[in-house]
Amino acid sequence: MPAKKKAVRRARTTGTVSVQDARRRLARTWDDTKDALGSAEARVEKQVRGLLKRGGVDTKKATQMLEAWRTKAEKERRYAVKQVEAKLVMLQSRAKKERRAVARMVDETVQGALAALNIPSRQEVHELTRRVEELSKKIDGFRRASARPAAPRVNA
Repeated sequence: MPAKKKAVRRARTTGTVSVQDARRRLARTWDDTKDALGSAEARVEKQVRGLLKRGGVDTKKATQMLEAWRTKAEKERRYAVKQVEAKLVMLQSRAKKERRAVARMVDETVQGALAALNIPSRQEVHELTRRVEELSKKIDGFRRASARPAAPRVNA
């Protein structure tokens, strides 16, 4: 089996497709579409030329018709490009939102699992470490204060 098919099958089964793979596939599809349109245009032109030879149609009129067809095809191509770009922007936006939602769900699930197992989170450990350091500083301050000799009291 060719490597491409294996990669595509693997991506389909795992449910993950890298952005780079998606871009490559989209570019390949777009190139194939342009090639198909180009070959369709060539076939239409060939058929028109054949009709001209057989039917004795005015070449100027046929040229105008062919130019009109090319103009319409180009207009449709530009429209399709705009649609694809708009859908791609929507897809990218949706992917960002979904990525954030999945990250939030994973974070909540991990937090729930840690709480169920009574394991402190990284944030809780950091907070406790900070508080221990604060208390250590206070204790050191008390030790220093008690280690100093008391000043003699003067009775007046």
